[in-house]
Amino acid sequence: MKLKLDENGHAVLQDGKPVYVHDDGKEVAFDAPATVLTISRLNFEAMSHRERAEAAEKTIKAFEGIDDPAAARKALETVANLDSKQLIDAGEVEKVKAEIRKALQAQLDEANAKAQTFEQQLYAEKIGGAFSRSKLIAEKFIIPADLVQARFGNAFKIEDGKTVAYDQTGNKIFSRARPGELADFDEALEVLVDQYPHKEQILKASGANGGGAGVSNGAVSPSGNFGGSRDERKAAIAAKFNLPTA
Repeated sequence: MKLKLDENGHAVLQDGKPVYVHDDGKEVAFDAPATVLTISRLNFEAMSHRERAEAAEKTIKAFEGIDDPAAARKALETVANLDSKQLIDAGEVEKVKAEIRKALQAQLDEANAKAQTFEQQLYAEKIGGAFSRSKLIAEKFIIPADLVQARFGNAFKIEDGKTVAYDQTGNKIFSRARPGELADFDEALEVLVDQYPHKEQILKASGANGGGAGVSNGAVSPSGNFGGSRDERKAAIAAKFNLPTA
């Protein structure tokens, strides 16, 4: 990665930030203040992890000498039953416990079902909305947002309420402009498209006046672009790449 210089040998700035050129030729404005904040945050998180590990080690030491945790747990349950015998027979205690566990499990199953529904709705809103509102898709793709989502949507996940993208190797995609921070939606999508072997067939040709420029009759041009009307182009591309259509 090299600092971009102008013809006078001065650093090129973008929004007040120095521009660096990566080995693959991409230019990125380096946000130094954001990087410093990220490093500070990561250092604080590392300290928190270390403190939790030390606390866990102290807790574990309290159980030193117990070779059979299952036997110890059973002994504690037996004592609890003996203490309850003044009110109810020990055999009935297990019955009551089973009913309580059954009721709690039913409530847990219901809560999990609701949580799954909410998660699906959140995914549809955040991920689907991101595709439909994407400036990158609107400006550079010849296929509509729903087909872009059909091809690349499974690379995006919702984690802790945030949109996180993963590359083809299963690694999170981080921002080049903000080292240490996750890439935003369009930046992550651009990385995924760069890794896609057929990207030239879904992107607008450089200098073209829109999707399918110079192509007619809904066919595929020698360069791989699709022509025809928007619906014809969408159907042709979906059929070629085996993508679902709405």
